Amino acid sequence: MKKLLSLTLALLLLLTLFAGCSQDPSPSGNPGSSAGELAVPVPEGVKAPEDNARVFYEIFVGSFSDSDGDGLGDLRGIIKRMDYLNDGDESSGKSLGVEGLWLTPIFPSDSYHKYDADDYCAVDKGFGTLEDLKELAELCHSRNVKLILDFAINHTSRNHQWFKRFTEARQNGAADDPYYDFYSCYTQGQEAPEGRVFSKLAGTDVYYECNFWDGMPELNFDNPDVRQAVLDAAKFWLDLGVDGFRFDAAKYVYYGDHSASTEFWGWYLNELRAIKPDIYTVAEVWDDDWVTDLYYPAMNCFDFTVSQAEGLIASAAKEGSVKDYLEYVQSYLNDVKSLRGDAMIVPFIANHDTDRAAGYLSSGNGCAQMAANLLLLGPGSPFLYYGEELGMRGSRGGANTDANRRLAMVWGDGDSVKDPEGTTYPADNRADGTAAEQLSSASSLYTHYKKVILLRKANPEIARGDYSALRLDGTNTGGFISEWQGSRVLVLHNPSGSASTLDLAALGLGEFTVLSGFVGMGEAALDGSTLTIGAQTSVVLR
Repeated sequence: MKKLLSLTLALLLLLTLFAGCSQDPSPSGNPGSSAGELAVPVPEGVKAPEDNARVFYEIFVGSFSDSDGDGLGDLRGIIKRMDYLNDGDESSGKSLGVEGLWLTPIFPSDSYHKYDADDYCAVDKGFGTLEDLKELAELCHSRNVKLILDFAINHTSRNHQWFKRFTEARQNGAADDPYYDFYSCYTQGQEAPEGRVFSKLAGTDVYYECNFWDGMPELNFDNPDVRQAVLDAAKFWLDLGVDGFRFDAAKYVYYGDHSASTEFWGWYLNELRAIKPDIYTVAEVWDDDWVTDLYYPAMNCFDFTVSQAEGLIASAAKEGSVKDYLEYVQSYLNDVKSLRGDAMIVPFIANHDTDRAAGYLSSGNGCAQMAANLLLLGPGSPFLYYGEELGMRGSRGGANTDANRRLAMVWGDGDSVKDPEGTTYPADNRADGTAAEQLSSASSLYTHYKKVILLRKANPEIARGDYSALRLDGTNTGGFISEWQGSRVLVLHNPSGSASTLDLAALGLGEFTVLSGFVGMGEAALDGSTLTIGAQTSVVLR
């Protein structure tokens, strides 16, 4: 009987006895540096690709790690936590192993979330300096990690110099001022555009557009100077070493007008790719798939259909039936690739705008682990939300505040980072264990995430190959074949509560004779062509 044990709990315990491990109680300590090794066999000739099919990790900067003791997360805090995120060794198993970082807005702003920028070409003083950002980018690149920034360019804050100049020009009636038409507005007496929100500009008869709130005036993208200004801002960060952007609220560039919005993004992305051909971009188009389809010719979009409590990933993990999810992936992949040949899907479970996944996916019953398998052992570029690997909880709740979704990371080693203002979420219900505690546990959710990412990396076909979903009727199991550069892998998921036994030869899958790895709540074994997959377990075969 051939049985690969490198990903089982037994071998993990042998490899990670954690004897003599200690945690630095200071905020600058890196829990990831003390974790034992977790070996995963990498097929001969496989090298970690440097393309964009990466596992990204979203960091809400102010809540992640505090380097200077003021309670606010900052860039140097991220730098000091890089060994936890990625230690630069593809197969060491000593870090989480993420391949990209998404930083929520770092621009100067009076708000805690920074989605209303005062200046697109500066770092908020509370987060650090441009030199800190440059150092972080260089550190990321030395470890084959890409760094992207959150870019909310459909609106600014009222404190932005552009809006101040716009206000001054309108108050003075200076129609020849270059900032006179910088923001979307209408004048009293004109018909107000339907379905949009406007606020009166003090000292004028002008009403400026502000669909989110009156502190976020909307830029006028019919003005070529505005387009050039946001292009110059992006180029500033690309020149500094940033690898790309997450574009916030992409469908609101022209509110309610997808045709105009997609025209803008087509132009913008063509310009950006001329500057940096391998730029990583992903758009937030929070809508049905038919709407995100409109934006895919320009750039990849987050897949909201699979996300959140009622999304396809959580449903499959909780209900124990994976086939509909896998067939959806097949259908949506075909769809987006027909729109742009190099398109990728970008799945996620939760982010800073949603309730945290641990509120509806428990690690105690294996649902959180299965959801991680479905998210990460699949095509494209999946995103994790900071603390998701620890089972951090947080929901808007009765207080109806997003601050409850953006709580301080639970390091457990003395980090002084604090919750954002407005937090009401109970302090005793944040997670089932801190990072320091979970790093030293072979059965923790953190260790599970680490194993899944390692298995994904060891089999690069999973993320990049031509995907063919399988519907294995009469079983609890579903899966897909992925072919890349002449190599094929078979991924099978059993999210149910009981083991599944498959005759691969009878299913026409007899070519897959090597069990590359398995991960989940059970084990797996391959005896000839008979494959046994434990409950809530996923396998990769070559």
